[in-house]
Amino acid sequence: MRPRHNSYRDYALHEESSNMAKIYYEVLGNGPALVLAHGMGGNHASWFNQVPFFSRWFKVITFDHRGFGNSRDLDGRADRSRFPDDLEEILNQLEIEKVILVAQSMGGGTCAMFAIRHPQRVSVLVLADTLVGLTIPEPLQPRMKAVRSATSDLPQLKRVLSDNFREEQPGLTHLYTALNSFNGNARESLTGSLSGISVEQLAASEIPILFLVGSRDILFPPDVVKAVHERIPNSRYREIENAGHSVYFEKPSEFNEAVLAFLKEHRLVSH
Repeated sequence: MRPRHNSYRDYALHEESSNMAKIYYEVLGNGPALVLAHGMGGNHASWFNQVPFFSRWFKVITFDHRGFGNSRDLDGRADRSRFPDDLEEILNQLEIEKVILVAQSMGGGTCAMFAIRHPQRVSVLVLADTLVGLTIPEPLQPRMKAVRSATSDLPQLKRVLSDNFREEQPGLTHLYTALNSFNGNARESLTGSLSGISVEQLAASEIPILFLVGSRDILFPPDVVKAVHERIPNSRYREIENAGHSVYFEKPSEFNEAVLAFLKEHRLVSH
């Protein structure tokens, strides 16, 4: 039986009452530490297709960003700029010095910021369907401006799940909505930002990075993600066909195998 535990972590980041939070996380498995960081529409439970798979080789940590799932921002302000510090607190509590970071959408900003602050603590970084937190290189900015304009008013499900998935998988589409209903915050209610990470900083960190994206992702289109990848020598690019913004949810087997292959490439899988 693999050990499993869950916990809340109560702390004040700078001993200020405004930073108080209850951060929920779960741990399953043994081996090198692997963190799964959810996106805006998810929480720790969204990784139900990934946790059993990766816990065969890794100590898998899932958590809820403050204001999502079981985590609470005790001062009532959901400030996303605190997310990387929350991740650091979890890792410190678990006495984890080196970690594999696998991030979806919003979680990409959390993990990318943590990585450039603490590059010595990150083995590899997987950025799935995300450029959150990154300063988009100038030649790509008009393209992303058009993308944001075209998608900003779409309903959440149309933003995060591809048309074909919603049509073919009504049960799983409903499950996505149900999981999202446990979150205390949404795109409109979050404050603060995870921004200002340059492509040059990611490259300079020398952390191996996998950019993984769905071919039908309308929020971070493959052409933009690939163009960012091409500016980072220490990165790889993988596109999953017929998936939208939530590859981990729409195509879990392809997602899991792509991530595992990347980890094997960097000798992080022991057997």
